Amino acid sequence: MLIPSTTAASAAPTLLSQGKPVTVSSTENGGTPAGAAVDGDNGTRWSSAAADPQWIQIDLGSSVALSQVVLRWETAYAKAYKIELSTNGTSWTSAYSTTTGPGGNETLNISGTARYVKLTGTTRATQYGYSLWEFQVYGESGGPGGPIQGGGDLGPNVKVFDPSTPGIQATLDQIFAQQEKSQFGTGRYQLLFKPGTYNNLNAQLGFYTSISGLGLKPDDTNINGDVTVDAGWFNGNATQNFWRSAENLALNPVSGSNRWAVAQAAPFRRMHVKGGLNLAPNGYGWASGGYIADSKVDGQITPYSQQQWYTRDSAIGGWGNGVWNMAFSGVEGAPAQSFPNPPYTTLNNTPTSREKPFLYLDGNTYKVFVPAKRTNARGVSWNGTPQGESLPLDQFYVVKPGASAATINAALAQGLHLLFTPGIYHVDQSINVNRANTVVLGLGYATIIPDNGVTAMKVADVDGVKLAGFLIDAGPVNSPTLLEVGPQNASADHSANPTTVQDVFIRIGGAGPGKATTSMVVNSDDAIIDHTWIWRADHGDGVGWETNRADYGLQVNGDDVLATGLFVEHFNKYDVRWSGERGRTIFFQNEKAYDAPNQAAIQNGSIQGYAGYKVDDSVVTHEGWAMGSYCNYTSDPNIRQEHGFQAPVKPGVKFHNILVVSLGGMGQYNHVINSTGAPTSGTSTVPSNIVNFP
Repeated sequence: MLIPSTTAASAAPTLLSQGKPVTVSSTENGGTPAGAAVDGDNGTRWSSAAADPQWIQIDLGSSVALSQVVLRWETAYAKAYKIELSTNGTSWTSAYSTTTGPGGNETLNISGTARYVKLTGTTRATQYGYSLWEFQVYGESGGPGGPIQGGGDLGPNVKVFDPSTPGIQATLDQIFAQQEKSQFGTGRYQLLFKPGTYNNLNAQLGFYTSISGLGLKPDDTNINGDVTVDAGWFNGNATQNFWRSAENLALNPVSGSNRWAVAQAAPFRRMHVKGGLNLAPNGYGWASGGYIADSKVDGQITPYSQQQWYTRDSAIGGWGNGVWNMAFSGVEGAPAQSFPNPPYTTLNNTPTSREKPFLYLDGNTYKVFVPAKRTNARGVSWNGTPQGESLPLDQFYVVKPGASAATINAALAQGLHLLFTPGIYHVDQSINVNRANTVVLGLGYATIIPDNGVTAMKVADVDGVKLAGFLIDAGPVNSPTLLEVGPQNASADHSANPTTVQDVFIRIGGAGPGKATTSMVVNSDDAIIDHTWIWRADHGDGVGWETNRADYGLQVNGDDVLATGLFVEHFNKYDVRWSGERGRTIFFQNEKAYDAPNQAAIQNGSIQGYAGYKVDDSVVTHEGWAMGSYCNYTSDPNIRQEHGFQAPVKPGVKFHNILVVSLGGMGQYNHVINSTGAPTSGTSTVPSNIVNFP
């Protein structure tokens, strides 16, 4: 038994427990949750049921050297209790116990190395349960190996060029040859160009390849040449040109127009094209994209065969045509509102936006620029002096393949941001982002795979977290969720400083068996989802109606959540289900699951099929613009889908410019939304449109 001390330890320990995941044996009621004991607020508390024994357990994220526990009891304290330590949550050792606890504030000096700290009350001092204002654990922030260092090199799969670098084109060609057809391969690359001028380059981008300039503005890095995506690898069909990106460059295309023939998960951000932009493959084959943001295109953008596209907060010289669904918000030079003929949805401004963080060079020093939030944005963010915050790289844990989730969590607990270098990361515990304003930025489609059914990443109900530029790939053991933004019942107001999820992509199957009940859950209020593709694979490895089972794509529980550029496809039940109030979606692209074996497999009570986008009956206010749902029931073309959209009929629930499409007659929709809208028919892929609902 250790003797409690009335004074702090002589060393200066670090508070490790605040905001960490916590589990308990019980709670008295909803007003005294477990997390209140580790929230740093002496006005909130956890309290248990009025019975013995009861326990509370903190997960510190990794094993660290501990030195002190502070208990701040409410009136209902423990007369007898014990504190135990564990490195694995299974085997426990005693750190302290007493049968004469005094209540009040107790400071206990302990020793040991542990990830889990558990307090178990065995005898109550009152008729009530156990109640703690705060349960604080102190120790060494860096764990047994000392503090984790920020900064460092970016690893072998980040290629950095300056204008004098020899053989740039040969390096680009070599990476493209490797990645061109590698749709489900393991290669990951980030191409970084220092400020300056580069001549006679054609950077062809294959899978999992990102190209970026290292200036603070696009015009700091000029390429006299092209950044090209084409579809020669797939016989001129661009519908599978996924997972590649271009950012923060100025291009002077050789032919006057740059070709960017992409599908989903291929953002074109913060670019300046000194000419036109062609979004179709050579030969004008099928194409299904796409997303542009914070970019200036001096000439005309010509989508040609692109089925749908969303452009946000940009400036363009013109727009060529539309197939089914072309959307614009905050775009100077956008075509006028005209849906459905041509199918243009044009909003003058974007209600709220904040551009994606990006790596840049300040002299010879790497920093990450975090752009400021904009309200009612229109045009690019980089005219004049860019508004935002610069974070030195030494404030980031530069994550490299092989890093454990425990180390990643220790870095976060230490106060570091995360920069994932290109690679694949298996995590055996959730990555816990608990600190306000934390940046988690990926390079080169860094890919996180949860093992043993854990949730890959969880974000606390805090202000201003920025998640950007990475892929979460489901593991073979079913995860209940893959990404959680805010805990269940999150309720804090983040309107002044919302959390943003940008170019974060989720995949279930394709690269191998994967399962997840719900891919992304947004519980925090005011969050912004700015370009995501949440995809249950319809091709690749590990694909089948039950093989890569995933019932739900996106579940939104938070209020005042905004989605700009929402792509969600092929889930076994609802692709999107929206339960929060005052949600808004600007542009939605959806396909129902191709592989439904028969009508019975998708039956939703008395309804034929699950909507691609469902707003819960309890919701009073919701609004959506430019939203399409497509069916392609290849396993059974006779399947009927009742509707693409389902929503309560209330004055505050509004949809504008929505459509459903049957792809070649492989299944049909009966209606567009609820029982409204004409059915699709035949094999001609003609949309059924609704301009306004109700």
